[in-house]
Amino acid sequence: QVEVVESGGGLVQAGGSLRLSCAVSGGPLIDYGAAWFRQSPGKERDEFVAAVESAADSTKYANFVEGRFTISRDDAKNAVFLQMNSLKPEDTAVYYCALDSRGGWSPLQDRYDYWGQGTLVAVSS
Repeated sequence: QVEVVESGGGLVQAGGSLRLSCAVSGGPLIDYGAAWFRQSPGKERDEFVAAVESAADSTKYANFVEGRFTISRDDAKNAVFLQMNSLKPEDTAVYYCALDSRGGWSPLQDRYDYWGQGTLVAVSS
């Protein structure tokens, strides 16, 4: 059974940085596309943030990222990362890592087969 565990969240001041990690076990990450979604307070867990396909040569970002975030993967370590810079208070959310067993990506959460429990990012003004 594939398991996904996020870490790296925390409290940071506006303009600061955080690096989120997503550890995958129970299967080779190389077979999966990976994405980050977030759930802001009072909203659904359906806001796409970023994705990287299984070949790792294609990444996608939501418009609001505006060059501030970078998604990457290390298949040898079975891990996915989200480097977040220039954080804003509106980035406050629980961030979730998701895997697509077909190796692709989508901005829609229905495509993804495996999810972690999330890690909380709080950005103070």
